[in-house]
Amino acid sequence: MESHRIIHQISDALRRLSWRKLLRRLAIVVVVITLLYHALILFRITKLRHSDPSTTNLIEQRAESAKERGRELKVTRTWVPYHNISPHLVRAVLAGEDVRFSTHAGIDWQGISLAMKKNWQEKRFSRGGSSITQQLAKNLFLSPSRNPVRKLHEMLIAWEMERILGKRRILEIYLNVIEWGDGIYGAEAAARHYFGVSAASLNEEQAIFLSAIIPAPLNGYNPNDRSYYLRHRANVIRNFMRQPLLREAPQL
Repeated sequence: MESHRIIHQISDALRRLSWRKLLRRLAIVVVVITLLYHALILFRITKLRHSDPSTTNLIEQRAESAKERGRELKVTRTWVPYHNISPHLVRAVLAGEDVRFSTHAGIDWQGISLAMKKNWQEKRFSRGGSSITQQLAKNLFLSPSRNPVRKLHEMLIAWEMERILGKRRILEIYLNVIEWGDGIYGAEAAARHYFGVSAASLNEEQAIFLSAIIPAPLNGYNPNDRSYYLRHRANVIRNFMRQPLLREAPQL
């Protein structure tokens, strides 16, 4: 009887040991895969110093979603260099999306703090406080899901992008890949679609309209829309553009 008990205890100990080994190996595999995945992202970021992205994760996700609904997404996008984008649009986008873009290191901690306060007051997660660099990191490489792990990864990528690419290149890529409507990506496509002009020719009011629709680009806005949301957001952007920091397009 005693021998059976000892054998049973030894068997349990071996079983626990084998589970520990298995968990350790699984943990090592997860770490290795994570490091390799991030190394690939770093490689892609480095390539962006001298080459423009042909697509983004967001575009691919939109195309897949359209396919599931039985239609093909028609993507309209024309790349233009930073100096061919209206300074009005640069100022309006910074005013609407990331007023401290030129001064932070990829993560706007002040913006995140304000967003958290708003979320707490509204009792819902409606604001993320993401900087332009974080938005670009998400659009290029990550999923749109809202979870802490994805958000931390987004922050890490944004921090690395700031050091590898610099402000001007980040803003150039952002303005060329951001979604401005169903299948409309980038400043040139948006300017042509909504106003029939080039991105370089946008005036201040046109730029403010384009900046105002960035948070919800698929809502089917038009330049004559007089909804409360658009009027309110346009006024907020207009007021930020008058601040000393954004009276002129920043020299990045």
